[in-house]
Amino acid sequence: MNLKDEFIKYFVSQGHVQIPSAPLIPENDPSVLFNTAGMQPLIPYLMGKKHPEGTRLCDYQKCVRLTDLDSIGDLTHHTFFEMLGNWSLGDYFKKESIGFSFEFLTKVLNIPVEKLAVTVFEGNEDIPRDEFAANCWKELGISEDRIAYLGVKDNFWIAGESGPCGGDTEIFYFRSNDEIPSKFDPNDDRWVEIWNNVFMEYNKAEDGTITELPQKNVDTGMGLERVVAVLEGVNDNYKTSIWKEIIAEIERVSNKTYEGNEVSMRIIADHIRTSVFISADHAGIKPSNTDQGYILRRLIRRAVRHAKKLEINTNENWMESIALEVIKKYENYYSEIKDNKEVVLEVLKNENIKFNRTLEKGLREFDKLIKNLNSDTIDKDIAFKLYDTYGFPIELTEEMASEHDLKVDAQGFKEKFKAHQELSRTASAGKFKGGLSGTGEMETKYHTATHLLNAALKIVVGDGVHQKGSNITSERMRFDFSCDHKLSDEEKQKVEELVNSWIKDDISVTMETMSKEEAVKSGAEAMFIEKYADIVNVYSIGDISKEICGGPHVKTTGKLGTFKIKKEEASSAGVRRIKAILE
Repeated sequence: MNLKDEFIKYFVSQGHVQIPSAPLIPENDPSVLFNTAGMQPLIPYLMGKKHPEGTRLCDYQKCVRLTDLDSIGDLTHHTFFEMLGNWSLGDYFKKESIGFSFEFLTKVLNIPVEKLAVTVFEGNEDIPRDEFAANCWKELGISEDRIAYLGVKDNFWIAGESGPCGGDTEIFYFRSNDEIPSKFDPNDDRWVEIWNNVFMEYNKAEDGTITELPQKNVDTGMGLERVVAVLEGVNDNYKTSIWKEIIAEIERVSNKTYEGNEVSMRIIADHIRTSVFISADHAGIKPSNTDQGYILRRLIRRAVRHAKKLEINTNENWMESIALEVIKKYENYYSEIKDNKEVVLEVLKNENIKFNRTLEKGLREFDKLIKNLNSDTIDKDIAFKLYDTYGFPIELTEEMASEHDLKVDAQGFKEKFKAHQELSRTASAGKFKGGLSGTGEMETKYHTATHLLNAALKIVVGDGVHQKGSNITSERMRFDFSCDHKLSDEEKQKVEELVNSWIKDDISVTMETMSKEEAVKSGAEAMFIEKYADIVNVYSIGDISKEICGGPHVKTTGKLGTFKIKKEEASSAGVRRIKAILE
């Protein structure tokens, strides 16, 4: 049984429309590096915007979370994972949502009711205890003893400090061969959370005031890897069918067994899978020292370090066969994995070569540093430099230091590392703030300006120009486009003049909803057509621009102000980047 397919089949039979997974790299949301949950790309619709596919949706969403990066290597954590989700946008609510979850678990997946328990929101001074959800569960056969009432920390969802929010109900499975306790204790680790149904029925204002939402939504999330482990009866996620061929290939390449080498093999499997998905994304991320490129570099290099631990010859192109197993597993679900296969393999190969060189430099640097030591201890700054610049984990530094009868200030390193980690976490985890508040007046103007810039570039540079990505904040816009040369000053001036002439003409911006096929036939452009659902919104700016887009946009171009290009530079091979502002 394929859980993804069964999930979609069930919810489609219940009137939901399957929507494609959003890209891994969020568009126009600088607050997060990656989409971290299935609901994140749907925030505008949860806020009340009409979704072209209607009010009942389902999907499987690609996600990357970095908050648990240091836990990778244990039984259950992953950087990349798939989230199964179903949504009601002002359609059904608690009773139906709980009913769907219960039926899917007990009738489709055949999980015995006695192995299930739930938590519901216990309420606080602003919001009453969720007796309604508890009663729904009781009616379905979950006993009072299997229902726990928990507070805001466990059973309440809000994105950031303010916005749509509400209590949730979490479903737990008893993952153990022990006798099932009659009373559910949510602190008992044998009970594993498998599904979360969030009921967005309130809005929290910035001043803390709670009011009921006119549109009440349901947002659910089920982690695929965890549920597959439950269904297949294993405690180690990496022993499931999801990882079988990938782990087998690592065993073959290393000539070692999984047993006894679990941690390194899990890290290699996880990091190569995540690297395949990041480098396959149409945003064209390459290893670098900033943003998503930095994460990609860290993942590949950490995989290389653990390959060395397994005595794999990293001077060879050892990652390719493992990556091919990942590609084979996912290419029928995510078209970019198939389309960008060669790009992915090239990224892995090149970064492996670079890191092998860096490691050599790091070893030379280490020898130089210890010659100039005035004590018997490698201090925290040296240890962190070896980690940050050359990718040396503290364990490697300690191991090499002991060979020279030296100690390492590991505690100081850990404090410095923790501060660095907090910075990474702030940048990567986010609070969905950009998605919630990222559609203010200026962001809306910049969003429309990207369409005008795209149209102007086609006229000035040529029809071969296509958008490759964009990033918008309230202060500026960044626009990546296909182009094989640096724009001349004359080209930049022409582009600016064209955009500003269209702004001056105060042209109407209109929106039509149609099928994806109709949109393409009508001449509408789309950056990555496969990421859109079957029904799409098409925005037209007079006869200048016609694009499939999620919005938001101004009503007329005259509201944009003056368009000014601040910088034009290379982004990656064959892709240029423009940074511009509206004054």
